Amino acid sequence: MFMIRLIAILAALALPAAAFAQAVEIQTAQGIVALPVKPERVAVFDMAALDTLDLLGVRPAGVPDRVYLPELKKAAAGAEVVGTLFEPDLEALSALGPDLIILGGRSSPKLKQTSRIAPTIDMSIDGQDLIRDAEARLDAYGRLFGREETARKALQTFEAAIAAARDAAKDKGRALILMTNGPKISAFGVGSRFGWLHSTLGIEPAVTAMSPGIHGEAVSFEFVRKADPDWLIVVDRAVAIGAGDSQARATLDNELVRSTKAWTRGRVIYLPAADLYIAGGGIQAMTRVLAAVTRGFSATQ
Repeated sequence: MFMIRLIAILAALALPAAAFAQAVEIQTAQGIVALPVKPERVAVFDMAALDTLDLLGVRPAGVPDRVYLPELKKAAAGAEVVGTLFEPDLEALSALGPDLIILGGRSSPKLKQTSRIAPTIDMSIDGQDLIRDAEARLDAYGRLFGREETARKALQTFEAAIAAARDAAKDKGRALILMTNGPKISAFGVGSRFGWLHSTLGIEPAVTAMSPGIHGEAVSFEFVRKADPDWLIVVDRAVAIGAGDSQARATLDNELVRSTKAWTRGRVIYLPAADLYIAGGGIQAMTRVLAAVTRGFSATQ
């Protein structure tokens, strides 16, 4: 009996420390996943995740070659480059030896491949309920990395920013959300990628019958004129992806748009494009977006 117990003890000692690590269940885009808490070496391919992890004081071991947001360059400093935002470099990841890989959005189709290297979670956010999902990710990362108290305080600050934006927009009229892409424009309504501006902040949509697709609905300037919104909320995709200087105002500055109530009254709100388009769902990025909404609706009465 003594020898059996001794063998069992020795076998237990031979197991890796990870076998005894406390596990935590977190919600991902693919469902609930159990992971050991406090992973030390993490490769992050999702900019919303990198943004929130930076807020929590978690430093990545691996990142894509571009983080797009100037605010995230410091967070990525010192990390190994392990691919692009769309394409993880499997060889570089293997060399890094991460404890965890975080994918999201553009990199999420690579889940199967990266899972062969290390535990991988898909933390994509589709945008339909962006604020709720951002808060859920904050809670998940707080518990996963043992930063619950920091996450709790960050949530309080974030909720105050949401309330301020909602109050600023209350009863201010109908808004149309547009994304410019060079000379082209798309509109986003309720249930779309940017639909949370309507559903969460209570901003009345100027058009109700619109496609809920993630890419919005390609529209004409005649469409904008016919909608005649009280407000225009604008995202410049070219700026978001670093393809050039802002052209949104020049794109919209035409006879048809100029005749709308929004333009004639100076009620055009330009959102921080990369924060929303690239890092949408990151707590710091979304706080800046909410601040822009608050300033925009508060500036013109």
